[in-house]
Amino acid sequence: MPSSTLALQGGTPVRNKAWPRWPQWDESERSGLLAVLERGEWGGYDKAVRDFEAAFAARHAAAHCVTTVNGTTTLETALRALGIGPGDEVIVPPYTFVATASAVRIVGATPVFADVELETWNLSIPAVEAAISERTKAVIPVHFGGLPADLDALLPLAARHGLAVIEDAAHAHGSSWNGKPVGALGTVGSFSFQASKNLTAGEGGALLTNDPVLAEKLWSIANCGRSSDGMWYEHPNLGTNLRLSGWQAAILSAGLARLDEQLQRRMANARRLRSFLEEIDGLTPQHWDPRADAHAHHIFLMRYDAERFAGLSREKLIAALRAEGIPATAVYPYPLYQQPPLVEPYSRVTPSPNAERLCEQTVALGQNLLLAEPEEMDDVANAILKVRENVEALK
Repeated sequence: MPSSTLALQGGTPVRNKAWPRWPQWDESERSGLLAVLERGEWGGYDKAVRDFEAAFAARHAAAHCVTTVNGTTTLETALRALGIGPGDEVIVPPYTFVATASAVRIVGATPVFADVELETWNLSIPAVEAAISERTKAVIPVHFGGLPADLDALLPLAARHGLAVIEDAAHAHGSSWNGKPVGALGTVGSFSFQASKNLTAGEGGALLTNDPVLAEKLWSIANCGRSSDGMWYEHPNLGTNLRLSGWQAAILSAGLARLDEQLQRRMANARRLRSFLEEIDGLTPQHWDPRADAHAHHIFLMRYDAERFAGLSREKLIAALRAEGIPATAVYPYPLYQQPPLVEPYSRVTPSPNAERLCEQTVALGQNLLLAEPEEMDDVANAILKVRENVEALK
């Protein structure tokens, strides 16, 4: 590509066209919402909720699905249903959204931070093993960016130590590991339907499990402590109201119908981007483990080596790419154990140099960009090349 003036310095951007908007919708959302309206139920016991729970469970090969109002409460509900509370420890990664760790504190337990892998952004299994103590009751692997954690290693490790595995699959709608959808491969799986997620109703969450006893506990907590076979005003358990509404369920059912087509499009475009990045020294994409035969790509992740770009700071790289029409971002500024509610002694921190390095090096693209036409991925490539060719001018 011939050198030209960077958009950041007054040149013409590589791209002026908008990327695919998110969320996406069509008449199926309208008709689903109208059906909820006309039934007049609207709340958490509307038919749309039951229909979505059944369809979402079936899509992820799970026996049971319990929906809630968001993906933070799903984590809290899972921990409560497993009886985890004060005096207990739960191992979590330090490179993830705050809810993964704050949910542990909310139920009174202690989050224990174990380092992540530099290549995958996912929990390091040796770091998890080193962090286990006599107080450890569970581990929460985050399938970061949509890439499943190494469940072949984690699940046997957890079984040996009697630990529950709560899959944080907020990024991983439709992702699979060795041909099996994530979410019900551990003890319980937590999904988010927040506005940016690959399946969204603006807000919402879901829990998946194959354990019928655990499923009943999850349902009871989310339904005011009721029993599924009890009377309406019987509350044998301590619970709260976390029910998803019929409106949200109708939106989610419509989105679920197009999830697999979008999943395939994201993966195809991610492969095209990866093939380009293999030729660019200094922007290394997230390692795509071949056992992850489906990778949701909620975030397209790259690790930036400033030395390979003549010392250009990550902040200047991102600013230059954004000026060229590529909405790159840095994601998390520092590990979770530096967030005030999660510092020691509110947590236990094990050495996490990889997480700290990823906070310094990560450059990411959102999932909606991967819904564009395949040839539009070349705009990303051309913008990176343009910045690289003009790196001295930026410095």
